[in-house]
Amino acid sequence: MIDRLPPLTALRAFDAAARHMSFAKAAEELSVTPAALSFQIKSLEEHLGAPLFRRLNRAVELTEAGVALAPGAQDGFQTLANAWRAAQRLQDSQSLTITAGPAFTAKWLAPRLYEFAQAHPEIELRFSASLKIMDFGRDAIDVAIRFGRDKDEDLYSVPLAEEWVAPVMTPALAERFPDAQSLVEAPLIFDDSINFLYPRCDWKAWFAEMGIDFDPTHGPHFSQADHAVDAALAGVGVVLGRRALVVKDIDEGRLVTPYGMALSTGARFRFLCPKGTENRPQVKAFREWMLREISKTTYITDSLRVVTVEDPLP
Repeated sequence: MIDRLPPLTALRAFDAAARHMSFAKAAEELSVTPAALSFQIKSLEEHLGAPLFRRLNRAVELTEAGVALAPGAQDGFQTLANAWRAAQRLQDSQSLTITAGPAFTAKWLAPRLYEFAQAHPEIELRFSASLKIMDFGRDAIDVAIRFGRDKDEDLYSVPLAEEWVAPVMTPALAERFPDAQSLVEAPLIFDDSINFLYPRCDWKAWFAEMGIDFDPTHGPHFSQADHAVDAALAGVGVVLGRRALVVKDIDEGRLVTPYGMALSTGARFRFLCPKGTENRPQVKAFREWMLREISKTTYITDSLRVVTVEDPLP
């Protein structure tokens, strides 16, 4: 039956007309005349032996046969487009498109990119700061950095450093609040971006692990983790900082984590790419650079007692 498929140009004309429900708009999209598009659709109908559209006075509508054909035609052309873009990307060794969440992009990637650019001037980096569900083919993405506990069975996946949260603050605030008990009087900042984790890794859980019965709720709440960290950097208060987002500021002395205990989130950032693309030169270079950068601040984790919250708190 494959040799009886109609010409691709006729199917393309039908797909455009079915999406727009207009021959004129479909012709404009395909850069052909309405007469040429109408001819292609007519030839497709002759090939099928049945009409695909009802021609009305100032509009068209799909027949039963057209309704049956339209979804498959649209999906087929989208699949072809994705495959073509994927094949094109495999020929491109000069650019790398990366998607990561806005907080990770702002606090981990952006401050370190100068070092990567210096080491790999031949690679052009492109970033999409987004948390949306991705499709590597559709979205023309080479690498994704994602946070959570998800399984990545259909992708090449490299788990990055263990993620934890710990109280971080400016050195000046640390002098005012020298121990964990004194934090009950401190201005606390709330990062609501990890409230989805279970068991919770929040202030109540941290105080409980320190043997302090305290469930704070008052203080500024931020939906974006990088905004919460920025508030701490400005001296607004103390935040339970996420490892990836605060280690550079700790390493460079802008923030400190003075109490020696962190809560494990049980989740990690992962380096993701389609299987079979992990050894493309620019993908491999970026992965190896990330792992080297992470290794520079492992001493911060080594200095902490990282505790896993086993049971949900009442």
